[in-house]
Amino acid sequence: MTSQFPGRGTRPRPCAAFAAVAARRALYNFAWLLFAVSILLWQKTPAHAQVMDRDIGSAPSILVSTPLPANASTKTTVPPFSHPEAIVSNPLSKWLRDRGINFLLDNTNEFAGAITPPTRGATPGFINYRQGASNAGQYAMQLDIDWEKLAGLPGFATHMITVGRYGTTANRMFGDWLNHASEDYGGGGNVVVHLVYLYGEETLYGGRLAIAAGRMSEISDFAASPLFCNFQSGSFCGRPKGITDTNFAAGYPASTWGFRVRGRPIRKVYIQTGVYPIENGIYQVYQHRTGFKLNGANIIGYTAPIETGWEPSFNNGTLPGHYKIGGQVFSTPQNDNFFDLYGAPYAVTRRAPKTHSASWSTWAMFDQRLTHYREKDSGLTALWGIIYNDPHTSLREYVAYGALLNRGFFSSRPYDTMGFSFTYTKIANGVTMTDEYLLDKRRALPNHATGVQHNTIVMEANYAIHVMPGVIFTPLFEYYIHPNGQYNLRDAALLGFKSHIQIM
Repeated sequence: MTSQFPGRGTRPRPCAAFAAVAARRALYNFAWLLFAVSILLWQKTPAHAQVMDRDIGSAPSILVSTPLPANASTKTTVPPFSHPEAIVSNPLSKWLRDRGINFLLDNTNEFAGAITPPTRGATPGFINYRQGASNAGQYAMQLDIDWEKLAGLPGFATHMITVGRYGTTANRMFGDWLNHASEDYGGGGNVVVHLVYLYGEETLYGGRLAIAAGRMSEISDFAASPLFCNFQSGSFCGRPKGITDTNFAAGYPASTWGFRVRGRPIRKVYIQTGVYPIENGIYQVYQHRTGFKLNGANIIGYTAPIETGWEPSFNNGTLPGHYKIGGQVFSTPQNDNFFDLYGAPYAVTRRAPKTHSASWSTWAMFDQRLTHYREKDSGLTALWGIIYNDPHTSLREYVAYGALLNRGFFSSRPYDTMGFSFTYTKIANGVTMTDEYLLDKRRALPNHATGVQHNTIVMEANYAIHVMPGVIFTPLFEYYIHPNGQYNLRDAALLGFKSHIQIM
């Protein structure tokens, strides 16, 4: 906090300075504690694999990422359900699963605290910035039903997920509104039970055709990968943030009514498309607080994604890869980010922005395992890709990303994973120029900005420790360059951890 009395400047008050030092020391002590925990666990070899690729919510992207087996039959059947290891050995769960009912329960918790002070200033936008820490998380329940086993309906299954979310995220404390330091923040409605999705799926011809409809999260199937959530940063986990730039593409934990069809013309190639109504305010509490608002009264348009992918596997199947490209069109009118109705800067004329009748988004996403170690799913994997949005209507014109995941490098820790990721976000030129005009005229800027937005980089390094069956603990470090895309904001460094407990 800074002094707001005339003539007293902006020097931090002693109590605030003391609190900042105490917080910094606490974070350093916490970092050493994480290091000590890592050393203590180093020699303990787990009995089974449990990785963040298999948490609740990852099942749709896992199905997209799974090519047909060699010599696959054409028999209509339900694909196997997700079955992660859990801390509770539950005979009831096994009994239910054998009869077609798969019930999962987990908790993911994410902590992040800044070890660098925020930008200081006397303007209203800077006064509230502070150095601090935050915690966010969710508990989730997943229910899959195989109606072929339960009622004799060949190939038909239903899928349902509900979550409860809690806490807040640290990035806003230092002025960033583009990338959450904790991905589990937001979207859950601040309620005990929030419906994420509920849909039915028919799988035909041995997995060569899959048709789904119901309340669906579009970005769980399209532009998706189960590998993304080996990280905590919201710039990467769930999906690279640029793909939901418009708020019209439904990403977990939001959903809309939807229809999707996926075909596999050959074993290692798929193509999928669908139609999803655009519901105004799907990420807002006033419309979708619980997720159970199902009447569609707020539908304002439609989005139609299409995606195709090649899924090769080299070196006798030990080096899988996934190469996908896709795009989508939004039928809903959106405002131009620079021009008014007559082709002049609306920041200058103060007239209404120009309206575009439609907009679009495209993506190219790739991952490839480069080396293989001893265990089945071990090795060094590289991820890279780009999302490019309509530059006339978007905030993020494009997002480029890259990451490395190194699993099982140490023979004594076959299921531990080292990870490094970065995302580069380029703000659309129209947004940048609008900021410059508004700032010159001393008017408020959009997107919570306190300076001109240009570009930003977010990096994360982590080490996921397989503590015991069903428990993963991940110390991590995040670094923000030009938070919120602003050059006038100081870079920010954070320490934290992500924990995942699969209860059943």
